[in-house]
Amino acid sequence: MPDAGDGKNVVNNAVTTYNRPMGTQALSEDEKSYAAASAPSDANSQVEKLAAEKTAEQKAIDDWLPITSSRNAKWWYSAFHNVTAMVGAGVLSLPSAMAGLGWGPGVVILILSWIITLYTLWQMVEMHEMVPGKRFDRYHELGQYAFGEKLGLYIVVPQQLIVEVGVDIVYMVTGGKSLQKFHQTVCPDCKDIKLTYFIMIFASVHFVLSHLPNFNSISGVSLAAAVMSLTYSTIAWSASVHKGVQPNVEYGYKSKSTSGTVFNFFNALGDVAFAYAGHNVVLEIQATIPSTPEKPSKGPMWKGVMVAYFVVALCYFPVALIGYRMFGNSVEDNILISLEKPAWLIAAANMFVVIHVIGSYQIYAMPVFDMLETLLVKKLHFKPSILLRFITRNTYVAFTMFVAITFPFFGGLLGFFGGFAFAPTTYFLPCVMWLAIVKPKRFSLSWFTNWVCIVLGLLLMTLAPIGGLRNIILSAKDYKFYN
Repeated sequence: MPDAGDGKNVVNNAVTTYNRPMGTQALSEDEKSYAAASAPSDANSQVEKLAAEKTAEQKAIDDWLPITSSRNAKWWYSAFHNVTAMVGAGVLSLPSAMAGLGWGPGVVILILSWIITLYTLWQMVEMHEMVPGKRFDRYHELGQYAFGEKLGLYIVVPQQLIVEVGVDIVYMVTGGKSLQKFHQTVCPDCKDIKLTYFIMIFASVHFVLSHLPNFNSISGVSLAAAVMSLTYSTIAWSASVHKGVQPNVEYGYKSKSTSGTVFNFFNALGDVAFAYAGHNVVLEIQATIPSTPEKPSKGPMWKGVMVAYFVVALCYFPVALIGYRMFGNSVEDNILISLEKPAWLIAAANMFVVIHVIGSYQIYAMPVFDMLETLLVKKLHFKPSILLRFITRNTYVAFTMFVAITFPFFGGLLGFFGGFAFAPTTYFLPCVMWLAIVKPKRFSLSWFTNWVCIVLGLLLMTLAPIGGLRNIILSAKDYKFYN
């Protein structure tokens, strides 16, 4: 057994040679005592140095990742990012949704959805910096704080990925169909080109744009997309007014069977849910805004959200109500298809849709890029590089293009994805997080409001995918892959 003095002997032997030139005398007792006392200090400084290096490495990775690399956005950035994220393919399907819902339920559901989603968006903005000194830059980070590290990931990440990847697939289809409609409108005598090729043309743009590093770098694309959304929405309802109420227009339910009417109603619920989809990227957008204790980011973010929701109302309500009024239950699932004249205006509107969904695709793709690159760099320890980003993002664009070419069922896709994934992340998940984090007093107004939103959201999530899936099955009956 070694005696108690062994530790001291080790220190004495070690410090004898500590930084001493050859040929000098051994250390005195005082020097030995000083060196022994300073040894833990040296160890501590080494630990601190390693920690500082680790922090610097972590900061370098955060500076490279898309969501956290730039925090100098202005409030108006959040306005047009939110408009681009929310107003998209969904607005063109709202007259069709009204046909499935009918006048009374349709108007009520449209207004209720606008109010509920504005409330839940306010909750998200408030919760971004609810913990002092901490910013929840990503939806799943807020979920982890509310539900726990593992459970939060399991609840939020699958739903968020379904939404973001689902939207990008639908926008691939929308972009391809709008290009096809543009081609048919400007050149009615030209040979028909398959939808597959138009989707590939649309995807080719994203093989380039997807290499813009972060949200702020796509702000120009997003601004153009936001302007286009307001423009083509105005064209949609004003051209409908110009065309007038169609002869023999009917406002009853299109289906002659009860089951068909019910399924169409469910699918229409999904269409409405799809139209209010911006919540999935709201924290990521807010992460780009600078924040201090004196001026938190929620101030400029909320200002941008209010402007965005005003634009949303200007786009959604006229298109939905006027489009349904003019065409009744015979309206197409994309109202621009119902509008055939004036040809030049419809062609322009379709091209505006293409420009808008280019921006929307990028807004929804950026958080996916962030997740993929975080996984590769932080978990799998790949070195951050241009090559890694090039391979990752091109693979994602190719994947969404392939799925869009394989399943181009626009209407059914809207209803299915709208109910299955958008309802949780938009209508009730923010309310569940609010109850878990804020803990409002039981039976208070806040408590009741959140539970009402949760119940309505659960109903939407349960019913809407049923109608959407039925529409996909009906569309697939006569569809031949890659035809």
